[in-house]
Amino acid sequence: MLKRSCVVLSLLLIFGSNATLLGQERKDIYFPHVPGSYWVYEDQDGNELTRSAVEKKEIEGEMYSGFTYEPTLENWIDYDYHIHPNFYQIGEERVTFLVGDETQKAVKARLNKEMEIFRTTLLVLMEGFDLLYDIEAETEDSFYVLPTSIPFNKAWEAMQITAKITMRSDPPQTPEEIIFDLTIVETGKVLGTENVETPAGTFENCLKIEYQTETKVETSPSDQAPNPPGESVTTLWVAPNVRIVKFHQKREDTVLKTIPPPPLPLFKVSTTVKTLELKRYEVKSVDSGAE
Repeated sequence: MLKRSCVVLSLLLIFGSNATLLGQERKDIYFPHVPGSYWVYEDQDGNELTRSAVEKKEIEGEMYSGFTYEPTLENWIDYDYHIHPNFYQIGEERVTFLVGDETQKAVKARLNKEMEIFRTTLLVLMEGFDLLYDIEAETEDSFYVLPTSIPFNKAWEAMQITAKITMRSDPPQTPEEIIFDLTIVETGKVLGTENVETPAGTFENCLKIEYQTETKVETSPSDQAPNPPGESVTTLWVAPNVRIVKFHQKREDTVLKTIPPPPLPLFKVSTTVKTLELKRYEVKSVDSGAE
């Protein structure tokens, strides 16, 4: 009975009567970090990803908690700033992942993959024609995971990414260049709480956080009229005293849907669906001698 009462009291402290998320005095509940802790996730194909908590590190005068990952990431296309942060910080107002350089590499890698698919299609259809292109990308240094205090169902801007693709034909044609300027804005929202079952067990009162992207495209020359680009939806389930227990993402090609003339023969816009679930974990206590 005493144990049950303590659980109920803890939940009341966590959620409060007005459905306010976290709060500065309890902001560490969903993001425990003691070196030596680890979390093993399994994706829909049976592949495992192990995240391990390591000592804090000072970066540009500020302290960040850190992670290592196994296996080591080999392809930047597979990187996702929702689940692959090397460093993060719990501040007075927000939780952020430090992801700027990594996200920039991942965005360029994905756009390059889409452009190569488009280029390969053109080479098949148009003998003696080639497509040359350059890709630039800029991202914010931090991914804004969530505020430390916010009512449910109130959105915030989590990340903004800008990219520029300059295309040229060989041999040259008119117009000589076509430029796509993309602005990708991702917003987050805490939808509420859910109980989640994974191979590691059942986790109660998980925060369900949803991130949606909206992509705006401007073209030069302006008479080029792209189709609306694809958008992605990413959902995280974060359990008290455990961290992320489940990840689900559905992402469509961003650029391929914008490039005229649509649709080309042999040309398909792909949708990527990825799921990670917690398989096993160990969260060390502060008294274990870590920090």
